[in-house]
Amino acid sequence: MRKKVVSGLLCAAMAASLIGGCSSKSAQNTQSQSGTPEATSKEAAEEKGAGSTEGKVVNIYVWNDEFKTRYEDYYASKLPAGYTVNFITTPSENNAYQNALDEALLNQANAKADDKVDMFLVEADYILKYVNSDSTIDLKDIGITDQDMSKQYNYTKEIAQDGSGAQKGISWQGCPGLYIYRRSIAKAVLGTDDPAEVQKAINDWDSFDKTAEKMKEKGYFMVSGFDDTYRTFSNNVSAPWVDGNKVVIDPNIEKWVEQTKDYTDKGYNQKTILWAAEWAAGQGPEGKVFGYFMPAWGVDFVMAGNSLEKAEADGGKQEVGNGCYGDWAATIGPESYNWGGTWICAANGTDNGDIVADIMRTICCDDATMKKIVEEKNDFVNNKTVMEELAKSDYKSQFLGGQNPLQMYCDAAAKIDMSKISPYDQGLNEELQTAMHDYFNGTVDKDTAMKNFYTAISEKYPDLKIE
Repeated sequence: MRKKVVSGLLCAAMAASLIGGCSSKSAQNTQSQSGTPEATSKEAAEEKGAGSTEGKVVNIYVWNDEFKTRYEDYYASKLPAGYTVNFITTPSENNAYQNALDEALLNQANAKADDKVDMFLVEADYILKYVNSDSTIDLKDIGITDQDMSKQYNYTKEIAQDGSGAQKGISWQGCPGLYIYRRSIAKAVLGTDDPAEVQKAINDWDSFDKTAEKMKEKGYFMVSGFDDTYRTFSNNVSAPWVDGNKVVIDPNIEKWVEQTKDYTDKGYNQKTILWAAEWAAGQGPEGKVFGYFMPAWGVDFVMAGNSLEKAEADGGKQEVGNGCYGDWAATIGPESYNWGGTWICAANGTDNGDIVADIMRTICCDDATMKKIVEEKNDFVNNKTVMEELAKSDYKSQFLGGQNPLQMYCDAAAKIDMSKISPYDQGLNEELQTAMHDYFNGTVDKDTAMKNFYTAISEKYPDLKIE
């Protein structure tokens, strides 16, 4: 109970400071250490000196191992001698990550040097909660300049600025989304796996519906489950979830409910739930799902592993010939959208600001590093120069059958608008989807599902008004 009470106090304090109104592959609640004894960048250690009372542990709060792998692959060798990076990992489910982070931030002032939060990661769905609070500091205070961030996509910068324009977060990735489909299923049903031709079959929602009917006739599913199309609708809403303190259901969210109920009743989906084992299995060799709406991180961090016949944990490799790896392609889909995004914040009270800044600058701003991330991880990085260069290059995604999808990602990234977000998006999105699952399954009617949604958010966000 103490954790819930403490984190609730921080949420209330953060909400009071607001101006106006994101993927989770979970891990167990663990602490892990990374770093090497070699020092290629020694400025921080030399300036602090041997007699410093400041900590030599850089504590980074995360909800999965995505950023940890980026750190280990692209920065760990630069960590100054004598320092250790400690990842504190708590899964996102049921708000657990934010609860753990909030409690640590509340204790920041009294924490021992080696226990202080130095960096923490946040998602788009709740970034405003931290950006508009005293728990984060302006990145200029640790040396991140406008020039450092000059090649980044504007939306990734604007979403992480507080009401006074202070830059409170930075991201290495952009999250435009595409429709990722099985080539073999496309050939079987549409007669071609060519992305341009497949796009014609799903160019708008009417076409998408007609193709879903064809998939059903041939024994396939257009999408896996209830949540698959959600982000295409929720990221194209006309207004934020919350107006003042009043919860508003956008017409586009209503369209998602209507479409998903229709798809469920007609058998166009498998009735799976996002991230469930059955949902992931549809991406595997025996899967019958035509496609998934995914951003680049979803391809790299989710689908690639799920596609394998022999898992990496069992010695398998991400390579063509292992399962259905390579039997995929990307196209735009019915409309452009984005899904998620991860931002890095410097914690107020960090005693390792110089190292925090160097990690940010290397992974989020350095052209050479970011180019490697695309080439080696198939991620979409937050660097317009790098992405446009690679979009015009001979870059190929082996997972996507040798396709270069980067220009489609670049075009979608240019359309991303994050002005409709609110600090409550994660909870509202999750609770709505959860409540609607019973309606889609036919165990409750729509009115009851909506009442269950309102009850859940009233408990989670008692400051919000339901009408």
